[in-house]
Amino acid sequence: MTTSVPQRVDHHVRHRNITGGWLRPALFGVTDGLVSNFALVMGVAGAGVGARVVLLAGLAGLFAGAFSMATGEYNSVRSQQELAHAEIALERRELERAPEAEEAELAGIYRARGLDAGLAKEVARQFARDPEVLWRIHAREELGIDPDNLPSPWVAAGASFVAFALGAFVPVAAYLVTLSNAFLVAAVLSGLALFVIGAVVGRMTARAWLYTGTRQLLLGAGAAAVTYGVGSLVGVGVS
Repeated sequence: MTTSVPQRVDHHVRHRNITGGWLRPALFGVTDGLVSNFALVMGVAGAGVGARVVLLAGLAGLFAGAFSMATGEYNSVRSQQELAHAEIALERRELERAPEAEEAELAGIYRARGLDAGLAKEVARQFARDPEVLWRIHAREELGIDPDNLPSPWVAAGASFVAFALGAFVPVAAYLVTLSNAFLVAAVLSGLALFVIGAVVGRMTARAWLYTGTRQLLLGAGAAAVTYGVGSLVGVGVS
């Protein structure tokens, strides 16, 4: 009689990296670049100016917006990183000055999470054996900071710049290829890009892609319609 050997079942799930510091600025950048430059191009076109003027405005909006987004992301993430380092340094000084109080504080955190008092105290005591481990544990548990995985300001700035430029290029592309039907082509290309970006975000966030794509399309088209109307009014007033 043979006995079957139970098969090993691997329950490990691979999660996507959401803490690298590039995903948020990239998604925000490509969406902002597309919507803002689409609205800009439509607004200038609505004023009744020539296609070359619209092209110039679109290119100016692309580069100005990309540099602005990159600068803003760099300063934001850099400031956040400096604040994290300052708080970590303060916590390390407290660990040196009052180790018993900090150990009791860590035990209290584990008790609040459901561990028995004795076990929580023992876990905190064992972590205290290694100072390099201890300050990292305190940073994660007390400050909510992962000192080994802080976002990079350069990564955030680069992702924001490239993503914004890619999104902003879509409505400009039509004016680079042709000047005769550029307005219509730019509107169609931008509409398709808005839907695709919204659908991709939906897939990444486990939402219905048709809903998120349509939502992004309607929001971007609404912004473009408003600026086109403003451009038309200004163009009539100036002419």
